[in-house]
Amino acid sequence: MAEPKTNKLDEFQDLIGYRFTNIARLERALTHASVRVSHRVKGRAAQEIRLDYERLEFLGDRVLGLVVAEWLWAADLMATEGDLARRYNHLVRKESCAAVAKALDLGAYIIMSSAEEDNGGRRKGTILGDACEALLGAIFVDGSFEVVRAFIRKNWTPLVDKMPADAVDPKSELQEWAQGQGMALPVYKELSRSGPDHQPIFTAQVKVEDLEPADGQGASKRSAEQAAAQALLNRERGSRPQKRTQT
Repeated sequence: MAEPKTNKLDEFQDLIGYRFTNIARLERALTHASVRVSHRVKGRAAQEIRLDYERLEFLGDRVLGLVVAEWLWAADLMATEGDLARRYNHLVRKESCAAVAKALDLGAYIIMSSAEEDNGGRRKGTILGDACEALLGAIFVDGSFEVVRAFIRKNWTPLVDKMPADAVDPKSELQEWAQGQGMALPVYKELSRSGPDHQPIFTAQVKVEDLEPADGQGASKRSAEQAAAQALLNRERGSRPQKRTQT
């Protein structure tokens, strides 16, 4: 017989070292959007599940950003804005959230449809990253900024310790490369979105003046833009364009 949901939630709270005053907040954070397409949840209840999950994810992403920005700013008084931006992007990206989720074994506690579970949903990086952000949002709402700040510092410290000094994401790298060539900043646009709401595929395009645009795909708008930036970098570095000179 399946283990009762309340027992699983209690187990997870013990695992992460935080007890929710309102357990419903944790349940909402861990309820993946795929549940609404399950026969068990329909209509308005399904819509509320989607909104709760996605709203908490939105909030958690912003809370994480603030905590990491403050952390990096205070940790290295000699770092330039560019240094801080590269480190920041490395720590708040979806892949880093997924790494934290894996360390917490978060995938084992996500409430998802049987179809998504059978499709390997508990191991998918995008689902783990989203659930991690939703968890942060839930802790912030249930506790306080100081509580979620301590939680983030504890669980992101291994990533900070392993972070390369020159950590850079493709979008930041492309921006620096374009500026080094005397070009305007890259411009991104979303070309399309396909697939179900709980497992979307985004296609984005990046354009740098006088260069052919490049496309990229990902499970989020951000990851699609990162893929597009990397594709343009790979192509243009192969052609080794010369820097422009000022006249």
